[in-house]
Amino acid sequence: MKLERRAFLRTAGVVGASLLAPALGGCGADDDALTFFFQANPEEAEGRMRVIAEFARRHPEIKVRTVLSGPDPMQQMFTFCAGGKCPDVLMAWELTYAALAERGVLLDLNGMLDRDPEFAKRLHADSIPALYDTFAFKGGQYALPEQWSGNFLFYNRKILAAAGRTPPANWKSGWGFAEFLDTARALTTRDRSGRVRQWGFVDTWVPHYSAGLFGLNNGVEWAVPHNNPTRANFADDAFIEGVQFYADLSNRHGVAPTPAELQSFSTMDLFAQGKAALAMGGHWRWSSFSGAEDLDFDVTALPGGPKGQGGRSNIGTTGLAIAADSPRRDQAWEFLKFAAGPEGQAVIAESGLFVPVLHSAVRSAGFTEAHTRVRNLDILTSGAAHANPLPVTGAWARVDALMGRSFGPVLRGSAAATTLRDRLAPDADEVLRNQ
Repeated sequence: MKLERRAFLRTAGVVGASLLAPALGGCGADDDALTFFFQANPEEAEGRMRVIAEFARRHPEIKVRTVLSGPDPMQQMFTFCAGGKCPDVLMAWELTYAALAERGVLLDLNGMLDRDPEFAKRLHADSIPALYDTFAFKGGQYALPEQWSGNFLFYNRKILAAAGRTPPANWKSGWGFAEFLDTARALTTRDRSGRVRQWGFVDTWVPHYSAGLFGLNNGVEWAVPHNNPTRANFADDAFIEGVQFYADLSNRHGVAPTPAELQSFSTMDLFAQGKAALAMGGHWRWSSFSGAEDLDFDVTALPGGPKGQGGRSNIGTTGLAIAADSPRRDQAWEFLKFAAGPEGQAVIAESGLFVPVLHSAVRSAGFTEAHTRVRNLDILTSGAAHANPLPVTGAWARVDALMGRSFGPVLRGSAAATTLRDRLAPDADEVLRNQ
């Protein structure tokens, strides 16, 4: 059921002021409000309010206080929880929640699911397994997924049409590295002095993860196994080839900005202003691009490498977790049931905030209506089905630090991707073996 604007504004007034609070205050046991900690840009925060407002309408007995994260949500959560002010409901990220689970910060939701068998049955029947299972770790279920946030390509319709290029409409049809590079070359234009006027490709994600995703698209998983892995695939030849292809887009082929050039402008702005034809990112960029004046865009699949099996995305997802020491577990569970269940996911679908995680929501008329500008809707609706999992381990923060140091020279063009075999792989594997 759609939330009427008047009701939304009235309820949002009750919970909206706290969105401005960057820190968690007054969240001790003597406070009767359910605290919800999450990270969002302004457009996403507004969309979140629709979900919270509808929950408040259906559960007026449960007050919700929202708390916006700063730039380092993991550090904030550790600080809050160590100080005895852990929020009741926590946003969880696929790559980092395991560290919180291992430290006892997150509640194992299996107990709540066992107590609520009817809801558990409905949820399992409607869930996209790959997303749900992402938050299962060492026998526990530490969050319920709320969105699919994997990567794909946005493209400027006018630019591609003018060049006579038609990108894939779905993940199955796909395109390869060679065709992608040829397209990016055709879409990169320069003035007489050689300065780029229009880029063929820009990346709005995190470069070393994007490079790794190109490695994945060359037929290699990130790690083995993906849940609680003991070995990463940074030394795999196919992974290295995919990473090198990504680095060469800027350093060798000149179809993407180099890291040095990115110091002076934003890839988000380049695409929004029509100065880039293809942009890698996820649905979290949707609201920003939708608000860009005169930007006519659609979405398409990532390219697949010669050793892969077509373009793949990543199982990027965020979920909702409950603090293990929350004094409001029952209220928190009601919020999770709503936000991650059919009712809340329907609101999310209609708002266009996220790509929902339930079959009923992602295939709903509401989700379609919220994305009328998209012709290639299959890229979103079947994205999770054409995605490979990211590693789930409590040691990932240490692996991430190693990745940042080792990928940097490769992405700057001062080292070949083959250096990952000796510089990164042994250290990352040691961290995973000794976690």
